[in-house]
Amino acid sequence: MRKIVIALSVLALLTSCVSKKKYTDLEAKNKETQDLLNSATVKLNSCLEEKAGLSATVAGLKEHNQTLINTSKDMTVLTTKGAENIEKALETIKEKDLKISRMQDALTKKDSVTLAVVTSLKSAVGISDPDIEINVEKGVVFISIADKLLFKTGSYDVTDRAKAVLAKVAKVVNDKPDFECMIEGHTDSVPYIGNGVLLDNWDLSVKRSTSIIRVLTNQLGVKPEQLIAAGRSSYVPLVANYSAENRARNRRTRIVVLPKIDQFYDMIEKEMKKQQK
Repeated sequence: MRKIVIALSVLALLTSCVSKKKYTDLEAKNKETQDLLNSATVKLNSCLEEKAGLSATVAGLKEHNQTLINTSKDMTVLTTKGAENIEKALETIKEKDLKISRMQDALTKKDSVTLAVVTSLKSAVGISDPDIEINVEKGVVFISIADKLLFKTGSYDVTDRAKAVLAKVAKVVNDKPDFECMIEGHTDSVPYIGNGVLLDNWDLSVKRSTSIIRVLTNQLGVKPEQLIAAGRSSYVPLVANYSAENRARNRRTRIVVLPKIDQFYDMIEKEMKKQQK
């Protein structure tokens, strides 16, 4: 059985169901951050290559000056021009090292935050239950919880067993006030037959999301401003809905754990602007 996957990227804090446009904006911000990371990595590799070339230049200048010393007994010091060239080359290398260091620090900070999230969640939630899965995809942490742990078929009432799992998740979130969590409801492709309150699988997926949020906030002390409610209906399946087993895998709720990356995003953005000057 598939489980719900947790994860880390940049999304605004909301306390109720988000609109499709708002949800799309959140995904776009996460993609924008990923694109900026890729650009920073390319720039970093370019700086490393340039540094290597400058190091080779310094080595050549040193060798040239040593040759001058060996061939001229009267020369006891490096030529003024050679010394100036070496000094300029070393200064350039120092500047490149500083830029590289800043970019590496930014990337390392982001990676460290992601690793800390995964470690904390795996320690708090545990990974022994086959219906719970914690994973990282593109820098975002996901907790996947199988539908049978959360709700009865066609229902949005959270089960007692689910509350025990959510209590562990809540502890991690409460210990990290700078986290945001998006609760995503997913259904299979079987049309929902409701009682008039819910019209279809869209309603069911969102209602399941808000039901979990109410448990986290009303019973487990999670701050509402840290949570975002979202429903995906049946349109993001893990596998094709052609069998009962596959449909069961697709019925899931995904908790997306996002450390706030505003500071990291600003750091990368400022460094990229410096590179363009």
